[in-house]
Amino acid sequence: MTHFAVITPPFHSHLRAMEAIAGELLEKGHRVTFIQQADVANSLRHPHLQFAQVGTASHPPGSLKAVIERAARPGGPWGIRRVIADMAAATEMFCRDAPPLLRSLGVEALIVDQMEPAGGLLAEYLELPFVSIACALPVNREALVPLPVMPWRYQPTPWGEQLNLHSSNVYDRAMQAHAAVISRYAAEFGLPPRQRLDECLSPLLQLSQATARFDFPRSALPAHCYGVGPLRPALADEPALDLPVAHGKPFVFASLGTLQGDRYGLFQRIAAACHELDIQLLIAHCGRLDARQEQRLLRAGASWVTDFAPQRAVLARADALITHAGLNTVLDALEAGVPSLALPIAFDQPGVAARVVHAGVGLKLDPRLASRRRIAKALRQLLSEPCYAQRARSLGEDVRAAGGAPRAARLIERSLGIEAPATQGVEHG
Repeated sequence: MTHFAVITPPFHSHLRAMEAIAGELLEKGHRVTFIQQADVANSLRHPHLQFAQVGTASHPPGSLKAVIERAARPGGPWGIRRVIADMAAATEMFCRDAPPLLRSLGVEALIVDQMEPAGGLLAEYLELPFVSIACALPVNREALVPLPVMPWRYQPTPWGEQLNLHSSNVYDRAMQAHAAVISRYAAEFGLPPRQRLDECLSPLLQLSQATARFDFPRSALPAHCYGVGPLRPALADEPALDLPVAHGKPFVFASLGTLQGDRYGLFQRIAAACHELDIQLLIAHCGRLDARQEQRLLRAGASWVTDFAPQRAVLARADALITHAGLNTVLDALEAGVPSLALPIAFDQPGVAARVVHAGVGLKLDPRLASRRRIAKALRQLLSEPCYAQRARSLGEDVRAAGGAPRAARLIERSLGIEAPATQGVEHG
């Protein structure tokens, strides 16, 4: 059996997706070790996962909290620069500390998040096979496809191509601190020059949670790139929904994810809009609000407010989703055939929201301008026009058929030539 190491950013959604793949590989008898700073060890759930620490000096216990808080509320330009500096520091940590650790552990292959370029650099330096996983939107670049962080629609015109080119140049200038670390370690490792995330992807296998019909049209993805859909544990392993949801009355689920769940004012406007429309509303704030804020949201119009909810079980019962447009949450909604009202806040959420609109599976609002009236108007449209739910169900068929974590594990084994003969066959992206 093969010893895999996982290299991924320390954020909840990325860890859960990678853990789902790791769980499938463990079931097949492989060994999987997560490589990260000390604070991540307590975030891992699978009892048979192994953990190895890097960043003892630069990322000591307790330091991750500040990184997460900066990512949750980057603020203006100076805050964004600090988040980019955190990304650069993480890549530096891996490139500096991981080579002797990976050698000492006897790691045979790497499973690497696209958002952490150190994984690709380390794999090439140590001559290890590696697989790239797009837990967020794919960073693969194409002239007609806006970068994941950009909020505009797909425009297959010369003007759209120029817009994408100029915005990519602006983005690359903003990311110079990160690019400098990538460039320095590529040179130090004796690798060809590179500076960007998309220049550190696997030539062997690339997997994405985004399915082809949900993403913008692409023409330049490599043949070894596959859309496998949501990377989750089996649905049977998740708890059931335990709420007295009334039939015959719309039920809406609102979640802004694990990082942005402290947007109390936005939740308050959502609750007031649902109250105006006489909609049952469940708010999950992921532990980011206190008890007094929960009570105020109930008074504002929410039916239930909680820290965490069994998201897939909730969406299986919901009529609509109000979301920060995190890819995981939107894909879970599609899996359930539920339309989305996207309120993108940061990271690749503007790009996910643009794809929600492009696919016709929902609407989007700027969260800064999302008043109670505008939220109510958008919800009324989602719930009264059946085309959104119909398209969500249609794309949901693709999402459910994409294979998820079990297919990802099979493709990883196949790419390394370690798949059991009984399961070999032809795979299509």
